[in-house]
Amino acid sequence: MWGSLRLAFVVRATAYKRLRLQVDRRVTVTVRVGWEWQAVEGVAELIGPLDSSPGEPVDVAAVLREVFRSAGGTHGDWDEYDRVMAAEQRTAVLVTPTRVYGNAAV
Repeated sequence: MWGSLRLAFVVRATAYKRLRLQVDRRVTVTVRVGWEWQAVEGVAELIGPLDSSPGEPVDVAAVLREVFRSAGGTHGDWDEYDRVMAAEQRTAVLVTPTRVYGNAAV
């Protein structure tokens, strides 16, 4: 239904969000601006140094950089960025939507 559309964000390894998603991959993410909001329900995929990925190996650093860039981020030293993300054991959370709803015009 939603094709290859994914919502993405990054969490620390110790974040409750990540620990909960290891138990139950179902997630709802809501974004609000003023009185308008949209919610995305879906299933999360965790990509991080502490999360095993089925199938082929994943370049965690490349995924974290792509999530950061997709959010409009830039960085002057990607090697430093990679070191900090690895030291903090950051995890990318990719949500494949199963339902999108809200009161904002999309």
